[in-house]
Amino acid sequence: MSTTDAPQEQKTTGNLADALAHGAALLEKSPKHAAEQAKAIIASIPGQRDARVLLAAAMRRQGDAKGALDYLQQMIAEDAGWAGAHYEMGLALGALGEGKGAIRSLERALSLDPNLATAWRALGDQLTLAGDEGGADSAYMRHIKTASKDPRLLEAADALARNDIPVAERLLKAYLKQHPTDVAAIRMLAELAARIGRYQDAEHLLQRCIELAPSFTAARHNLAIIELRLGKSEEAYSEAETLLRNDPKNPNYRTLYSSALVRVGEYEKAIESYGSLLKEYPKQPKAWMSYGHALKTVGRTPDSIDAYKRSIDLQPSLGEAYWSLANLKTFRFEPHDITAMETQLQRTDIEDDDRLHLHFALGKALEDAKEYEASFRHYEQGNAIRQKQIVYDEDEMAVRLDRLKKVLTPALFAAKAGKGCKKPDPIFIVGMPRAGSTLLEQILSSHSQVEGTMELPDIIAIAKRLGGKAKRSEESRYPEILSELSDVQLKALGEEYLERTRIQRKTGKPFFIDKMPNNFMHVGLIHLILPNAKIIDARRHPMACCFSGFKQHFAKGQGFSYGLERIGRYYRDYVLSMKHFDETAPGVVHRVIYEEMVADPETQIRKLLDYCGLPFEEACLSFHETERAVRTASSEQVRQPIYKSGVDQWVNYEPWLGELKAALGDVLTTYPAAP
Repeated sequence: MSTTDAPQEQKTTGNLADALAHGAALLEKSPKHAAEQAKAIIASIPGQRDARVLLAAAMRRQGDAKGALDYLQQMIAEDAGWAGAHYEMGLALGALGEGKGAIRSLERALSLDPNLATAWRALGDQLTLAGDEGGADSAYMRHIKTASKDPRLLEAADALARNDIPVAERLLKAYLKQHPTDVAAIRMLAELAARIGRYQDAEHLLQRCIELAPSFTAARHNLAIIELRLGKSEEAYSEAETLLRNDPKNPNYRTLYSSALVRVGEYEKAIESYGSLLKEYPKQPKAWMSYGHALKTVGRTPDSIDAYKRSIDLQPSLGEAYWSLANLKTFRFEPHDITAMETQLQRTDIEDDDRLHLHFALGKALEDAKEYEASFRHYEQGNAIRQKQIVYDEDEMAVRLDRLKKVLTPALFAAKAGKGCKKPDPIFIVGMPRAGSTLLEQILSSHSQVEGTMELPDIIAIAKRLGGKAKRSEESRYPEILSELSDVQLKALGEEYLERTRIQRKTGKPFFIDKMPNNFMHVGLIHLILPNAKIIDARRHPMACCFSGFKQHFAKGQGFSYGLERIGRYYRDYVLSMKHFDETAPGVVHRVIYEEMVADPETQIRKLLDYCGLPFEEACLSFHETERAVRTASSEQVRQPIYKSGVDQWVNYEPWLGELKAALGDVLTTYPAAP
């Protein structure tokens, strides 16, 4: 090579690099022009590898994923070790809804080039769609690691990938002291906080990420997920909308958006969104299951059953889909379904979550078949697995009750009478889960002046904030802080609750229902900040209520229900808590005894409406004919007339419930009165 040839070769290489960089930039803004740029490069340099991958990406971006796939298969046939082609094939397969194939291609790309950062992120996206949250987390951490350059950040990413939380936290905090605006490090610290349940910390960190880098979509996506976990449905919905505006075809953003629609009560829109997504990505078992949940909520039971069965066909080990069928309460499994579930339980490679859902589903299937002892053993095993997964202090309720007794006094209520927000809009239904609260909500929602919403998290969120507890080890200031709140603060908290729940009100009716059962722990707070709100205590026979809770797997929370002694103690503390409130604020709470409602519906419904200050309407007697969204486990039962057959179902299991009876003590013998 002559000395005059070298500069020309450098010039050619430089021009190629510039041309490829220009094509990559066009890919985001104008895939059509990116394709033209790629073709121009290939015309000049036939077979140029990067240009061919760019052309395939441009084809995919223009909606021709099938054409891109055919082109990529030809490229891989020429060179099976081409990491970039395997990566782009993974994206094309993902765009075609071929999730398993996409994962295989991305994994192949990464086996060839582990430093391909964008492939780790794409793999995380596909694993998220497939429901493999653990695998997705690992892939996302590898993405951060491969995209990072600073060795200290690499070390922190390694620790986080190993789930070595103390080391990762120490490294990240030290790094952020020197680089406080490094959004990658801030996002990693947010991921760490989320893993250990410090969701508010994670939220604040992710908000800081977006403040520093508004286009940091990965952080925005994480933020929306955290906001859903915190019960901030409106905020999550807003973030999901922003993500979709920037990338309307992204299946993960569309899944998130659909979930947020459900949380804000836009069920029909959610069904449309899930339906559209599943037409394009039909091989997503968990998306089918979520679709089934939305269909169930609006009463489209046959469609929801089809969706759940579709998810099982795609992933036979998906225990939650079987449980979703069982949780309809009206669905009956066939013998071949029972055999299929038992076969899945024999596997050694399924997750504990799948295993516990299968046990709960088999418990219900065998209960319907009247095989009560076998049914109980499955309920028992499901509870045992769930107990190991959650942190629950069995003495916490008793301690909380003692603290409430000291704070909620007649003197406090007399001093603060009428000082909160005076609007009478909310009707709270409280008590134990599985005590008939959904039935009461359906009856009241059949009234022309009352709107049913769902189990709203807002009172609990306000109580947590008042407690000021950032870590589990810290002592909460709640409920003691209730005695310190000024009149202005009480009014502001009541107004805040009404504003937070505004998004759930769709009809303009003057009254709405909040049926979060756990709000029984906060009736004092409710009465102080919303003195004209109605509070209804739904109470059911302790054996029936507790056993119904024991055989129910709840989507989240309700850690007290996983164990017979545990739930018996909790029921007892609930009764004593409500007794104390009755004594300190007589007449504020209206109690409905489930068995009395079942025995004489009209009398009890009239009493209920009188308490709420509502005129009697016949529609409340034919509540099962009311068409509305119902999100709880009783959704199908309340679409039928009241039936008496379920009142004493627990008796079939009495030989194995001695532990529950002992825990209930005199609460059982004095029912329906408190001891």
